[in-house]
Amino acid sequence: MLDIFNIQTEAQFQQKCLETFRYQYSNVEVYRKFVDYLNIDPDTIQEMEKIPFLPIEMFKNHQILDKTAKTDLYFQSSGTTKMNLSKHWIADEKLYQESIFESFGQFIGKPEDYIFLGLLPSYLEKQNSSLIYMVDFLMRKSGKPENGYFLYNHAELLALLNKLSSENKKVILFGVSFALLDFLDFFQSEDAKTFQLSSDLTIIETGGMKGRKEEMTKDELLKILQKGFGTDRIYSEYSMTELLSQAYSLGENIYQSPKWMRILVRNTEDPFSYVEDGRTGAINIIDLANIHSCSFIATQDLGKILPDSEISRASRNESVFLEKKFQVLGRIDHSDIRGCSLLVS
Repeated sequence: MLDIFNIQTEAQFQQKCLETFRYQYSNVEVYRKFVDYLNIDPDTIQEMEKIPFLPIEMFKNHQILDKTAKTDLYFQSSGTTKMNLSKHWIADEKLYQESIFESFGQFIGKPEDYIFLGLLPSYLEKQNSSLIYMVDFLMRKSGKPENGYFLYNHAELLALLNKLSSENKKVILFGVSFALLDFLDFFQSEDAKTFQLSSDLTIIETGGMKGRKEEMTKDELLKILQKGFGTDRIYSEYSMTELLSQAYSLGENIYQSPKWMRILVRNTEDPFSYVEDGRTGAINIIDLANIHSCSFIATQDLGKILPDSEISRASRNESVFLEKKFQVLGRIDHSDIRGCSLLVS
């Protein structure tokens, strides 16, 4: 079978999707029952767009796992104690690590070139968080002694950023949205006017505002962070508990996914049809790293594919790859509050 990290053409991606669909239909019981419930004959599926996408809510009540796999490792979504939280069982930890490494390398660079700081709880506090696992893995790959977590230690973080700035060190600050805003409030106060922002500081916000601060659009958030930190280098990372891959935005709320991950936008009124590029709908995600759970997930996020990000459909079977750019625009009305903002509840 083709290595997902070596996909080079659209034909290879399409082939891998169909191979993965058939494998998961045969080996993931919950997914097979879902497809059967829809009265879909898997042998009739010959195109990626025809593959059924499993509602993400299924991770809350079912163990979605390859029958050939045995594992004790799982990631759990953030939420309150009253919520029924999603669990994603991880059969191949090294596959997740490779996905993190390859995606970060494609969009950001080599982890060993950066110091990683987190406005996040530490790994010891949140061992079942896929986000914390990702940041912790990047810290270990970096190997820098300055790496660390500073969720509420604003003064300590500010002092370290000042020191690293004076040493011209390249720094990435990961943070959930509300924590970045809290830190902005702190260093813009009277007691923190000595802050000197390094030209080598990159901010990567990971979402998360629900229930913590007044809701705002992603564009509004990015403008506040850009002005407050005095830099346009405000990036975003998009993933979730139920995935093993990450998309990145290097500005303007425009995301790209690695070549083993794909965004499709479905009609909110008809889950089996897709909207045209440029129109808003609900996000479906193909994550081929999810080989041992489900690679085809219907989320409750709203988004759109940018119309100029896809080459003509006539080129699908040629030696090209469809580079789709997309935006994440919020949540479907009445969907559950979930995400990074609840990590610190």
